[in-house]
Amino acid sequence: MRLLSRFFFLLFLAVLGLIGAGAAGLFGLWYFGRDLPDYQQLANYEPPVTTRLHAGDGRLIAEYSRERRLFVPIQAIPKPVIQAFLSAEDKNFYEHSGIDPMGIARAVVQNVANLAQSRRPVGASTITQQVAKNFLLGNEVSLGRKAKEAILAFRIEKTFSKDKILELYLNEIYLGAGAYGVAAAALVYFDKSLYDLTLPEAAYLAALPKAPSNYHPVRHHDRAKARRDWVIERLQEDGVINVEQARIAIAAPLQALARPDSELARADWFAEEVRRELSQKFGEKSLYEGGLSVRTTMDPKLQGLGERVLRDGLEAYDRRAGGWRGPLAKLPAGSDWKTQLSAMPPFAGILPPWRVAAVLSLDNDSISIGFADGAKAEIAQAGYRWARKKLGADHFGPVPRAPSEIVAVGDVIIASPLDPAKPQGAYALRQIPEIGGGLVAMDPHTGRVLALVGGYDFKLSQFNRATQANRQPGSAFKPFVYAAAIDNGFTPSSLVLDAPFVMDQGPGLPLWKPGNYSDQFYGPSTLRVGVEKSRNLMTVRLAQAIGMDKVSDYARRFGVIDNLQPVLAMSLGAGETTLMKMTTAYSEFVNGGKKITPTLIDRIQNRTGSTIYRHDKRPCIDCLAVDWHGQGEPALPDPRAQVLDAVTAYQITSILEGVVQRGTGIRIRELGKPLAGKTGTTNDSMDTWFVGFSPDLAVGVFIGYDTPKDMGKRETGSSVAVPVFKSFMAEALQGKPNIQFRVPPGVRLVRVQAETGELARPGDRNVILEAFRPGTEPQAGERSLVLDGSMSDDRDSISGVGASAGSAPISGTGGLY
Repeated sequence: MRLLSRFFFLLFLAVLGLIGAGAAGLFGLWYFGRDLPDYQQLANYEPPVTTRLHAGDGRLIAEYSRERRLFVPIQAIPKPVIQAFLSAEDKNFYEHSGIDPMGIARAVVQNVANLAQSRRPVGASTITQQVAKNFLLGNEVSLGRKAKEAILAFRIEKTFSKDKILELYLNEIYLGAGAYGVAAAALVYFDKSLYDLTLPEAAYLAALPKAPSNYHPVRHHDRAKARRDWVIERLQEDGVINVEQARIAIAAPLQALARPDSELARADWFAEEVRRELSQKFGEKSLYEGGLSVRTTMDPKLQGLGERVLRDGLEAYDRRAGGWRGPLAKLPAGSDWKTQLSAMPPFAGILPPWRVAAVLSLDNDSISIGFADGAKAEIAQAGYRWARKKLGADHFGPVPRAPSEIVAVGDVIIASPLDPAKPQGAYALRQIPEIGGGLVAMDPHTGRVLALVGGYDFKLSQFNRATQANRQPGSAFKPFVYAAAIDNGFTPSSLVLDAPFVMDQGPGLPLWKPGNYSDQFYGPSTLRVGVEKSRNLMTVRLAQAIGMDKVSDYARRFGVIDNLQPVLAMSLGAGETTLMKMTTAYSEFVNGGKKITPTLIDRIQNRTGSTIYRHDKRPCIDCLAVDWHGQGEPALPDPRAQVLDAVTAYQITSILEGVVQRGTGIRIRELGKPLAGKTGTTNDSMDTWFVGFSPDLAVGVFIGYDTPKDMGKRETGSSVAVPVFKSFMAEALQGKPNIQFRVPPGVRLVRVQAETGELARPGDRNVILEAFRPGTEPQAGERSLVLDGSMSDDRDSISGVGASAGSAPISGTGGLY
């Protein structure tokens, strides 16, 4: 009886304990579950994803992100990657309901052993628990957080499928080196997509979640390989791979690679301009977290070419007219020059083959220099003769006769091979140019910007001189004046007087006396010659004859200057515009007068692959055909507005071709390609331009100091900007057929004398084909009338082209003298 009573008493205690444990459990569930985050938000999980910019050929240009991540749905993650993470982190993932009791038991046994050996305890969190921690709870180390983690794990398992939970985990987890998720980690560590990973590489990624920094493949190579091999052994134990596969995988070296530079299309100026546009269009959050895929218009070959030729042009001007400005720095006397050079921070603007060097010794005619790697070289006289000191705008000191006149022992300078083809030969003294500039290359038919360069080096200055610098175009503006004139009754052979021009600007103001660059006068000359030789006086007379209101209208129509003041000085390019606007406007000459909008972006897709922006909005139902069944080519509409009559556009194009053949751009002629364009130089040579085109490529070049100043009396668009344009076109068009400029319907080509515009006679030498509208071409025996600037009421008498040519005289000018 006593035994029975003791049994019932113990049973009562057991039941009471169970009730107490249950009550404690329920209290724990209530206590820890009362303020849990809403796990339902995981259903709409949209993690921060990297925005990626691609060139026109698909090469990566740049990435923008706060967390470097590429989201990949679970269906697209290869099984070997999934299996590696399951074996390393949670082999019973598809069996448990959020918590793995067997895993906890193993961890308890392991931790008892670790405690005895003073080793760090191991965890037993399932992948579901890690999802709860990473997404909802954070990394606080406490029993309370573990309790909340367990509760959330149960709830998550009841709400979401196993595949969804695994998808969340594999895309969210941090794997070191700035990589979030397995797809980004595959690129960062191995420069591969997930599908291209080998088994050892997948195992290495699976080894990282516990402590990525402890298993860096370079800094902690042996430790990282050991951890990777442990994952491979777990894969074997779980029956995923056999013994032989495991042996081969373990024997494979761990070789993590940074993404090679050759795979990136370097284009800092272009990428930054796109980044600004994306930020303005979609906002900072979408830019850095939205996972946008941006296909840009950039041609990597032309972009690299543009950067190189602009740098060469700026350097050439600086050596010719910039003057020697001294060394970069000075090493302490008696110091170890190799150590001092190695310790110096990198200087912006110095790109290979340029190198920083220390002056070690000086001879009568050479400079001995040393580099940070211990190599030495010599700068011969031919490499430093350019280094004259600038004494004024157009005044220089003598050519240095000895190295001691320009450098001293211990000076830190820049040097590069005198002959790039012989890197082991003599070196030359270099310096970073102070002058800036920009280059734009564009498809003139679509407005797609193929190359964009905003200065000498992006690291020196992020100010983009191609898009942000408002500068005076000078004579590069003249084609718009002449286009307005041709549209208002003039022809390329119309004669305008090239003679002194004086205008009263009003009370208290001096007389305005524009002049030609040569300070000479050439008498009656054709419109063609006026552009080819860049005659200022002719341009002013022409602008006065047609009226500056028309010139202002054409400047606005072409998008060059929206509100051009209707004063005659503006006809000579005294307004301000950007290189991008000028290149776009010149494109509209060669494309037949069609309005285009410059763009750096072809298409933008969001994180799900849906297109949210497309530059080319033309509808094309027939383009969607999957197979060809003999149907014709799709017919695409042309929605471009006509900004200039096609015949006038060709006449201006032909005249600009003459600039290259006989005028201020004649240096370009030797390329033997159909090219056209116009130089531009402002007063005191503060801005120099050349904007031109082939039939299918428009290129603009601007060079000038950021704070405008005199570039030198003999420096013009022809001497400064033309060589850059020429170098660019020589390589860009190399090997391509010589396509002639396209002649639109309604043009009559007539043989005339290039200088006078009169009909050519047998035996004439300087003969060209001039473009006329039918009925406006010169007739045999007809004498051309001259626009001489007289303000006669008989408008026909000043131009011989009808009343429209002389309409809208300028008001308030005080008269012409």
